[in-house]
Amino acid sequence: MSASNSKTSPALPPPFVVVDGVSNIRDLGGYPLPHGNVSKKHVAFRSAEVSSITEKGKEQLRRLGVSVVYDLRSDLELAKFNAPLPDIPGVEVTRVPVFKSEDYSPDSLAKRYALYASGKIESFMQLYTQILDNAGPAYSTILRRIRDKPNEAVLFHCTAGKDRTGIPRLIEIKLAGASDQDIAKDYELTQIGRAAVREQIMARIANEPAVMNNREGALNMLSSKYEVMIALLKLLKETRGGAEGYCRSIGLTDEDIQIIRTNMTTKARL
Repeated sequence: MSASNSKTSPALPPPFVVVDGVSNIRDLGGYPLPHGNVSKKHVAFRSAEVSSITEKGKEQLRRLGVSVVYDLRSDLELAKFNAPLPDIPGVEVTRVPVFKSEDYSPDSLAKRYALYASGKIESFMQLYTQILDNAGPAYSTILRRIRDKPNEAVLFHCTAGKDRTGIPRLIEIKLAGASDQDIAKDYELTQIGRAAVREQIMARIANEPAVMNNREGALNMLSSKYEVMIALLKLLKETRGGAEGYCRSIGLTDEDIQIIRTNMTTKARL
């Protein structure tokens, strides 16, 4: 999916944070967990693409403690939307594409866009299954960084910061112990995080055949509905053994999972 970040979203309440030139950026921290814990702040952030980050935004990102940015976008997206990787002094910017270039052939892309445009839960589950099938190397890289360097925050993003970005967010918070309901509510926040740039996104995808002259289809592509995330959590549990099972399938050990869980958890302040 596509998005433009030339306009920063207005200041929004937590878990949103402000980084100039970047929209839909929010912290993993602050979610209630079992045993009086919460997910730890400034461990991981998610966002839409960071190609338009300003100098002010770069400084804000550094102040958040971000030491590495993981870019989940494909080669085609960088070229098609003229959205290259930015240079952020003091921050490593690394590409970990979810999909290979061949997965963005015109035919494959048209089919993917048509699934998005339908707005049906089962269509989104097809899309998310594709992501889960392909994203192992990218997601394991992000999770291993959290395992190894818990005091250096990571930011991961795709283009719109919704789907490819939403799934590792789901996995991380679920490993920490967050409820399905809180995870689904977090997913819904993308509607708020993208509101300021929604028309820019609509303009960017306007010429895609699946949504040409189809505003409802375009809006479906950009949607992040509670019930879709609930369905994804069910799919993940039934087909991958939940977040832990999926982590094992992409090469993480039980010890890795426990370290990641510990690194993302802290006691709630009374």
